[in-house]
Amino acid sequence: MKKILIWSITAALAGFLFGFDTVVISGADKKLQALWQTSDAFHGMVVISMALWGTVVGAILGGIPTNRLGRKKTLIWIGVLYTISAVGSSLANDPVTFAFFRFIGGLGVGASTIAAPAYISEIAPAKDRGKLVGLYQFNIVFGILIAFFSNYLLNGIGPNDWRWMIGVEAIPAAIYTLFVFGVPKSPRWLLTKGRKEEARVVLQQINPNMDVAHLMVEIDEEMRATIPGENIFLKKYRFPLILAFLIAFFNQFSGINAFLYYAPRIFEEAGLGESTALLSSIGIGITNMLFTLLGVFLIDRFGRKQLMYAGSIGYIISLSLVACAFFFGWQGMAVPAFLFLFIAAHAAGQGTVIWVFISEIFPNHLRGSGQSFGSSVHWVLAAIIPSLVPVLFATIGAGTVFAFFAFMMVLQLLFVIFVMPETKGISLEELGKSLTRSKIKN
Repeated sequence: MKKILIWSITAALAGFLFGFDTVVISGADKKLQALWQTSDAFHGMVVISMALWGTVVGAILGGIPTNRLGRKKTLIWIGVLYTISAVGSSLANDPVTFAFFRFIGGLGVGASTIAAPAYISEIAPAKDRGKLVGLYQFNIVFGILIAFFSNYLLNGIGPNDWRWMIGVEAIPAAIYTLFVFGVPKSPRWLLTKGRKEEARVVLQQINPNMDVAHLMVEIDEEMRATIPGENIFLKKYRFPLILAFLIAFFNQFSGINAFLYYAPRIFEEAGLGESTALLSSIGIGITNMLFTLLGVFLIDRFGRKQLMYAGSIGYIISLSLVACAFFFGWQGMAVPAFLFLFIAAHAAGQGTVIWVFISEIFPNHLRGSGQSFGSSVHWVLAAIIPSLVPVLFATIGAGTVFAFFAFMMVLQLLFVIFVMPETKGISLEELGKSLTRSKIKN
C-alpha cells in the first residue's frame, strides 16, 4: 500500500500544479495591464483568459495521448508543458507571447484532469480508490492556497516581481516531472495494448499478495467483449456517458467557479468593505481545503452517493440563504457565513466526488476518452458561466442568480437519488460490465 500511496501522490501533484497555475495569475493581473497598457477587453480575453481556453482544448484532446501514449507518458508531458509555460510566460516581453505560454500551461491543466485521475484509479485497490483519486482534488485546492501565499511573499520584491510570481511555478513543475519518471505504467493500460507480461510485473509490484492471474483474466474478458476502434458514443456506453455529462454539468451549475472567480466582488455586493471581502476570500480558500480533506477521508467510508446527498442538501440550503440575503438586504457577515457553508458543501461533496466518479465509470480501453468527455463538459461550462456573472449581476441581480443555482442543485439531488449508481468498493472491471449494461442498482 505504501508504494501505491507514493505513486498516487506523485500523479496527484499534477493537481497541485493545476491549482497553482490557475490562480498564480491573480498576483500579476493588474501589474501586467499597467505594464502593457492593454484595454480591459484585450486584457481579459487574451492575457487572462488564454490559459482557460488552453484548459478547454487540453480537456477535449487530452484523451488522445492518454489512450495512445499511456497515462505515465502523458503525465510526463503535462509536467513539461507546465515547466515551459512557467518559464516562457515569466520571460515574455509582450502580451501576445505571454498569452501563448499561458495557453500552453492551460493545455497541461486540461490534460491533467484526464490522465491523473485515470492513472490513480487504475493502480488503486477498489477499497481505497476513492481517497487515492481524491488526492488529486485535494492537491488542486492546496495548489490554489500556495499560489496565493507565494504571490503574497513575492509581491514588491522588485519592479519585475510579476516575473517571479509566474516563473516560480517552474520549480515544482520540474520536480514533479522528474518524480513521474519513477512511477510504473498503468497495468490496465498495458493490458489494453496486449502487453501482458509488463502488466503482470506492475500488478505484482502494486500488491505481491494479489491474485494477479484472476485480475488479468477479468481484464482480458472485458477486452474480448469490445470491438476494435469503438468509441464512447456507441449506444452500449450511453449510460456512463450520461453519468459523466450530468455530474460535470451540475458541478458547474452549482455556481462554484463563478463564485471562486468573483468572491471579493460578491462580498462587496453584499455590503462588505474591500479589506473584509479580501479577508473573507482567504477564509474561503482555507475552508475549501479543509473540507476537501474531509471528503477524501470519507469517500471510501460512506461512498460517492452519500457525499453527493449531503453536498446537494448543503448546496440547496446555502444557495437559498445567499439568494434570500440579496433579496431581503441582509447585511453584515450573513452572506460570508452562507457562502462558507456553500464551499464546505461543495468541497466535501461534488468537489471530492467528480474526478473520482468519472475515472471509475468507463471501461479500461475507453477510460481516457470518457475522462476527456467529462472534463470537456466541465471546462467548457467553467469558461462560459463565470464570464456571464458580471452581466447577470448587473441585469437580473445577484439574488436571482443564486436562486437559479439553488434550483439547479435541487435537480442534482434528484439525479443523485434516481440515476447515480454507487461505485464504492467495486472493481473497475465489474463497473465496466455493469454500467455498460446499465445494471447497477441505486
